[in-house]
Amino acid sequence: MATIVIMPKQGLMMEEGTITSWLKKEGEAVTVGEPLFEMETDKLTITMDAEASGTLLKIIHPEGDMVPITQPIAVLGQPGEDISVLLGGGAAPAKAAAPAEAVPAQAAEAPAAPAVERAPGERVFSSPRARLRSEENGVDIAAVPGSGPEGLVIERDVNAYMVNKPAVTPLAASLAKAQGVDLSGLTGTGRGGKITTTDLPGAVPVAAPAAQEAPAAVQQMASVQQTRGTHTEKMSGMRKAISRNMLASKETNAQTNHRIKVDMTAAIALRKQYKDLGIKVSYNDIIVRACAKALADMPIVNASVDGDDIMYHDYVNVGTAVSVPGGLIVPVIKDADIVGLSGIAVRSAELIEKARDGKLADADYHGGTFTVSSLGMFDLDDFVAIINPPESAILAVGKIAKTPVVVTDEVGEDAIVIKSMCALCLSYDHRIIDGAEAAKFLQKVKNYLQNPVLLI
Repeated sequence: MATIVIMPKQGLMMEEGTITSWLKKEGEAVTVGEPLFEMETDKLTITMDAEASGTLLKIIHPEGDMVPITQPIAVLGQPGEDISVLLGGGAAPAKAAAPAEAVPAQAAEAPAAPAVERAPGERVFSSPRARLRSEENGVDIAAVPGSGPEGLVIERDVNAYMVNKPAVTPLAASLAKAQGVDLSGLTGTGRGGKITTTDLPGAVPVAAPAAQEAPAAVQQMASVQQTRGTHTEKMSGMRKAISRNMLASKETNAQTNHRIKVDMTAAIALRKQYKDLGIKVSYNDIIVRACAKALADMPIVNASVDGDDIMYHDYVNVGTAVSVPGGLIVPVIKDADIVGLSGIAVRSAELIEKARDGKLADADYHGGTFTVSSLGMFDLDDFVAIINPPESAILAVGKIAKTPVVVTDEVGEDAIVIKSMCALCLSYDHRIIDGAEAAKFLQKVKNYLQNPVLLI
């Protein structure tokens, strides 16, 4: 009996996956437990093993397809077995469009909504999901009539508006609006029939007149201008997840930030002591440890907002932002307040290696209560980071740099000395963390870093 292979769900937040490689061809034998295909989720690339034995009779979704979870992607069975019922009975759709390009079923059943005329500059009230849906599909949300409370535009309104509107990329929609182009009569050549910039009238560059009479440099410039244009690349699952999460963070959190400068002289000496003992400890490990101690001291910074409730966590799990090809990922060091500095160093090195090799497990990047993001290696003095939901705070760490600092001696005399300083910026959710509490947290982190004997 034939077996349907579905897009598996890897992680609580996964909604779709991209098939990056089929490791078997149609007609080849497959053994249970044998690698069958590779897929990319919003966090990592993973190899999936076959859950049944048989022959790969049909690949429904080829490499490169983005498929919602639980949707059929292939059929296993016996050679010559009739699978037409499976393929024709709705169990295996011909191709599932990416959610960003698909109009949900409820939208297809909704009556088409006429465009609404609003006064120039009139403010449009809309929900975050409605704005995200309109941006994904190139819809001018100012033209969408709202059916929510007091005319609020909600996601259902955008879906209904799109029923009789051509699908268009945001860039093409922006250019069309600027040029006054009516999109209703255009045919899209993009994926899923979307109208792209190349479909707009006048998209083909026109040769510069009398170029043969111009100087050689001008002719060369005209030639270059004729060949310059734009190109598009489809967002990876990871990049789409980053986009969703960061937008959700800015929309839901009352985010603000505090800054503080820390003398890292003692922390540098501590790192050298560990190095002399043959133990590899990074500055980021020391900062993570300092944050973990401060979080244990101040549970409110380690908490999360859950509707109208504040959820306090009995554990301290610190995530560290790691840059990987195509985006970034935040592996989590569990129980960072009790494993000690050497334990953090070992666990951090393991997670960074797994993240860059695409071998992180689901448990490795879930459950964080706080995040540390360091960009000092890129020579940044300081920066502001966006909170990683559902956490309530994130610490941005700049470079350690030798800086002139004014100090006062025991007799009250001022002097200028050179110290290794580092700027820290705490972004926090003002819904539950007040400014004074955020300042106290930074003071605690500073105290731990300037007195690192407390971290051991």
